[in-house]
Amino acid sequence: MSAPDTRNAEAEEVAAFRERVGLPGLVDVHTHFMPERVLRKVWAYFDSAGPLTRRPWPIVYRDEERVRLDTLRAFGVRAFTGLLYPHKPGMAAWLNGWAAEFAGRTPDCLHTATFFPEPEVEKYVAGAIEAGARVFKVHVQVGGFDPADPRLDPVWDMLSDNGIPAVIHCGSGPVPGRHTGPEPLREVLRRFPRLRPIVAHLGAPEYTEFLALADEYDGVHLDTTMNFTDFFESDAPFPRSAFPRLAALGDRVLFGSDFPNIPYPYPHALHALERLELGPEWLRKVCHDNAVRLFGLG
Repeated sequence: MSAPDTRNAEAEEVAAFRERVGLPGLVDVHTHFMPERVLRKVWAYFDSAGPLTRRPWPIVYRDEERVRLDTLRAFGVRAFTGLLYPHKPGMAAWLNGWAAEFAGRTPDCLHTATFFPEPEVEKYVAGAIEAGARVFKVHVQVGGFDPADPRLDPVWDMLSDNGIPAVIHCGSGPVPGRHTGPEPLREVLRRFPRLRPIVAHLGAPEYTEFLALADEYDGVHLDTTMNFTDFFESDAPFPRSAFPRLAALGDRVLFGSDFPNIPYPYPHALHALERLELGPEWLRKVCHDNAVRLFGLG
């Protein structure tokens, strides 16, 4: 099939999923939009199977920005994030400026911002919040920093006070980092227990440890980004023994896709959740209702 035919077939597949489950739409809390030259570098990194991926990663939705937006909307995604992140000091404020402009022209995108432990972090995070940021992205693995770094205390304090969630990649997959794993985040939560972190990828591969953290702190949420897909299960399978705990935390699990940086069609992520057989009510919460509540989407 041609690319348009393929996208149309995928949209029909997602529509059929939504109809089976009874969903008015999808909310995807883990999608990436960033300046074009930055995104191209990210794609080049995936193409090279770099040290943080270590495996071939063919990106399916390698399209121009407008096409990517149209694709999400055709899938019935009513709200999504524009996750972006710095890999070194001096980038975050510039990325936040771009993200504010993108959110301003993209009303269905949840205004996203980011940060890095650096002297000016408090100032530009406060500015991002004042400009309307509704979610932050933290990538402990790529940034190579400790989320419990004291320079970030004012940031965590502001996010706690304003009830703003932060999608945080802090699990040790695909490759462990100096500050990945549950303990750095646990230290942050010990100091800021009202924080609302969204643990990306269900904390893979430390699934049970991050589920325990969610049991301990009511503000902890988890996203399903890439989890349960054939691609992810081949490398970091979710333990079947933890399914009851995942079901019990159904009010704090959120659907994420990693679009556009995924090596398989978007519908597969939804089918992967459906085949868990946790039921349509759980799927409705995960794919829509929980994010609507968390972000006040109405």
